[in-house]
Amino acid sequence: MAYNIVPLTELISQFERLPGIGKKTAQRLALSILEQPPERAEKFAEALVNARKKIHFCKCCQALTDLEICPICSDETRDRGVICVVAEPKDVMAFERTREFGGTYHVLHGVISPLDGVGPDRLRIKELMTRLASGEVKEIIMATNPTVEGEATASYLSRLIKPMGIKVTRLAYGIPVGGDLEYADEFTLARALEGRNEI
Repeated sequence: MAYNIVPLTELISQFERLPGIGKKTAQRLALSILEQPPERAEKFAEALVNARKKIHFCKCCQALTDLEICPICSDETRDRGVICVVAEPKDVMAFERTREFGGTYHVLHGVISPLDGVGPDRLRIKELMTRLASGEVKEIIMATNPTVEGEATASYLSRLIKPMGIKVTRLAYGIPVGGDLEYADEFTLARALEGRNEI
């Protein structure tokens, strides 16, 4: 007879459903939860349920928030004339960690990917176009990943936005800080030359 504890097996399988979590990591996480005092495990479960119930998309930028309008969109010191368009909420978090960007964001919740059945209608493009209709926005920064899908999405949005008289820019890509030129591929070197700045 196999050693099987149904509640533990169920907990492990729930952890396995998370991205990047394999069977062994799921097992370690489940056992770690069981080793905690009951009140800590309950706090964990409560935080999980609360996050799922209370977090939704900002009515303005589509980022994650527990308020109607997220703190970035409601911050009066932010430059509303510049919108950084990203694919996922985690991209907003990455930019905010830099403390360098003073504009606002718009989260598409994906990229155009015909192979995966994701067309423009599945993204939050309509909400972006509604924001642009105000006439307040002067620049859109396309900050999708430099993948085929990310480039296709940036190109598609650029064709929609440019006729509105709004400046559309793309993040510069190239040699990473601390990288060696000899190890860079041709595409990366070409992008680095294209995005060069005056010093």
